[in-house]
Amino acid sequence: MALSRSARAGGLATAAASFLLLVAAVPAPTPGAPGIGDPYFPDLGNGGFDALHYDLDLAYAPATGRLDGRTTLTARATQNLSSFDLDLQQLEITRIQVNGRTARFSRDGSEVTVTPRGPLARNRRFTVRVTYGGVPKPLTGPIVFGSEYGWMKTPDGVFVACEPNAASTWFPSSDHPSDKATYDIRIKAPKGLTAVSNGLLVSTRDRGGSTYTHWRESEPMATYLATATIGKFDVRTGRTPGGTPIYVAVDPVLKNSNKVDVYGVTAEATDYWSKIFGPYPFEETGAIVDDMPEAGFSLEVQSKPAYSAVRSETTIVHELAHQWFGDSVSVAEWKDIWLNEGFATYAQWLWAEHRGTRSAHDSFLAAYDSLPAGSSFWRTKVADPQRDTMFDDAVYDRGAMTLQALRERIGDKAFFRLLPAWTRLHRHGNADTADFIRLAERVSGQRLGDLFHTWLFTTGKPAL
Repeated sequence: MALSRSARAGGLATAAASFLLLVAAVPAPTPGAPGIGDPYFPDLGNGGFDALHYDLDLAYAPATGRLDGRTTLTARATQNLSSFDLDLQQLEITRIQVNGRTARFSRDGSEVTVTPRGPLARNRRFTVRVTYGGVPKPLTGPIVFGSEYGWMKTPDGVFVACEPNAASTWFPSSDHPSDKATYDIRIKAPKGLTAVSNGLLVSTRDRGGSTYTHWRESEPMATYLATATIGKFDVRTGRTPGGTPIYVAVDPVLKNSNKVDVYGVTAEATDYWSKIFGPYPFEETGAIVDDMPEAGFSLEVQSKPAYSAVRSETTIVHELAHQWFGDSVSVAEWKDIWLNEGFATYAQWLWAEHRGTRSAHDSFLAAYDSLPAGSSFWRTKVADPQRDTMFDDAVYDRGAMTLQALRERIGDKAFFRLLPAWTRLHRHGNADTADFIRLAERVSGQRLGDLFHTWLFTTGKPAL
């Protein structure tokens, strides 16, 4: 069928008008927010994109403390982006590329603003490669028990444990647990040292005076759970009795420091928690045990908790419980930290019950009775403990008391359905206190607002 010249012209005009309307409907590119707005750390994380995968290429020189890195982040734009931010502290950036093209950038403290050559369309994937270097320094302050944390130099390497806000001291990132991603971590270190990281060991090879190690974490991981710990280690690998691969690295200085069998306890606890909390959520379990007395804490590094000395069996089972509560199911905001620490502390009580040494009920009473009503312990509001006191004892112990009070209210049958239901529902994701309360009520068929209000949202010593 042939069209007249006027009909053709009319059709072209209609198409042009439709195109202009479509263009007008697409929002103009705007900058991504410099942070996600967490009440405790407003500038951590970044708006405008979703981090999908980090490829970290690191070279560390223990003699000088210098780190040279190249991080390639694959992300998905969640808006039409004219620019976006990354979190990076202290280290000097030499170049940034977006989709292979050099991009402009500026810095304001730990915020790095990246302006690509052209806007990034919403829902499109893009890559940003940052080349950087310097001497990382640990963070200090009241947050982590007054201890240094983050990138901590040791006599033979480095101990890396970053909760809550120190991952950006060694790689550029969206440094908040609500923006999880998968990882490839490649580490160059002097020959004779072992580099241990998250997930499974892909390869290790010597070339010249250096050892090159490649680790891969295939499950989503919060930035603070990433590690690149380097030093002299005795490594033992195998499988737990239940079949989970296990990798335990212990500083030889600590080999005879006490009688705790880190490998054996790690294997046993991984299998036991898999029965209580649901299937183990990662490809490998294990431990990194370094000689780092300046760090007075241990951390639930994803797939391999990091210990700054040989810790007790109780500490090991606590950090392994975090693989479910904190690592797989991560907090949506840091104020919900009791969902990590209260659950892991309660796991210690469950372990004592499992061992037959004390029931969780008796552990609850012992903790409750040891703290008089006038104790400052009862002045912490567990559901919102505030930034500088987010690791107070009450977050751990009153959080655990909350779970025991819940168990006694709804009964063992419902309680032990609830725990694996929680880890299954939010596996490799994020959740908050309201999510847990809703699920507890659904599983138990009871209204539980009064219980949670008393134990989590108010101060003062509750009456039993």
